[in-house]
Amino acid sequence: MLRKWFKDEEGQGMVEYGLIIGLIAIVVIVALVALGPKIRDMFDQVNDSIDNIGKEATTAGSGT
Repeated sequence: MLRKWFKDEEGQGMVEYGLIIGLIAIVVIVALVALGPKIRDMFDQVNDSIDNIGKEATTAGSGT
C-alpha cells in the first residue's frame, strides 16, 4: 500500500503547470520593470504630440 502511494503521480502535472505559470509570471514582471520607463516615455511623447496637434488645430481654426 505504501509503494502504491509513492507511485501515485496524480496531481504531478498540475504542479508542473503551476511552476511553469509562476516562471512565466516572474519573466513578465521583470520585463515590465525593465521596460516600464521606456514605455512610459513613449506614451508621454505620443501624448505631447497629440496635444501639440490639438493646439495647432485650435489656433488655425480661430483665424489667427
